Amino acid sequence: MPSKTPTEHPLTTFIACPACGSHHWVINNEKSKRCQDCGFVYYGNMSAAVAVFIRNDKGELLVCRRKKAPAAGTLDLPGGFVDIGETAEEAVIREINEELGLQVTKATYLGSLPNNYLYSGMVIHTLDLLFSANVASFDTLKADDDVSEAFFLPLNTISPDDFGLDSIKKGIIAFLKATV
Repeated sequence: MPSKTPTEHPLTTFIACPACGSHHWVINNEKSKRCQDCGFVYYGNMSAAVAVFIRNDKGELLVCRRKKAPAAGTLDLPGGFVDIGETAEEAVIREINEELGLQVTKATYLGSLPNNYLYSGMVIHTLDLLFSANVASFDTLKADDDVSEAFFLPLNTISPDDFGLDSIKKGIIAFLKATV
């Protein structure tokens, strides 16, 4: 399925009411659809995700190569979706451990960027929460989960165009401007 254009309703993919299965599932407003049979209204709210800037003692940035779509094979920051019932800070700790085998000792919120994440033929609207983090040690660094490799890059060699997700490109640009 092609990616959605900004003029398409965010819930275009859903053709039946998730509550009763009715196909009388219509646009309610720019963010929701409503069932004309049972009255259920569903809002297409954003999903939360975290992306983490981690630097070593040389000041190099830890980057990952994406193992899976979207943007498989491109560079990324470590991170992922925030689970239900989890804080963003807890997601940072869990994701860094799952993807890289590292233990976060401190996470600091930097800001956020919206993103459109194409997954299983559907655009998932996300709010990517950017953090910087310190880790106990890099001795246990190992690419795992949805990361095919992880390595450090000197800041002067980083090209935002090597990163596959738009929000991460924007975050990298802002990070590089702030650290120069």
